[in-house]
Amino acid sequence: MKTTTRLVSDFVYEAENENMNKVNIDMRPAEDKTGQSPTELLLSALAACACVDLVQMLKKRKKTVNDLQVITEGNRRAEHPRGFTHIQMHFLLDSPDVKMTEFEKMAHLAATSYCSVAGSLSAEISHTFEIKNTH
Repeated sequence: MKTTTRLVSDFVYEAENENMNKVNIDMRPAEDKTGQSPTELLLSALAACACVDLVQMLKKRKKTVNDLQVITEGNRRAEHPRGFTHIQMHFLLDSPDVKMTEFEKMAHLAATSYCSVAGSLSAEISHTFEIKNTH
């Protein structure tokens, strides 16, 4: 898996995957934003990952999913690096045939056991970098 991120302007970047799908990354003040910041994208990726797994589990059990929302809130450290110290996910399901007990169990599994983004957040990951001047 690979992405390429390019500078668009001082506070705006564009990330593109190998299939040429693009995401805008925006670090401008809130009133000027047209995209999400990197940390907002992380929260969105976590929620989307859990949603995909949860919907698939529900559909596999022949359950009706009219709507699913995940409100994801993150608390960050005050000092740099300003990583997350706590993330809370609020799952809101509209379904006429899912019992709360099975919804709670499946949402927990989706958010903890199956979601690769959550797995990455709780893992110790090594990363390296290389620096080149293309001028």
